[in-house]
Amino acid sequence: MFEKKEKRFNVKEAESYSGSGTIRIIVDTKTGVNYIMTEGVGGSSITPLLDSNGNAVIDN
Repeated sequence: MFEKKEKRFNVKEAESYSGSGTIRIIVDTKTGVNYIMTEGVGGSSITPLLDSNGNAVIDN
């Protein structure tokens, strides 16, 4: 009746800053795309993580 779903996103790395926020690198397990996610007092955001050439960072 209840199937265990595979997690779509995994937290690769997390770091606190200024005591009021967190930066996380999250990986989409289906596409391998890395995202940077920020959370703090002012809200939160998520965007693809880019390399020095402007391409999305992708784990193989």
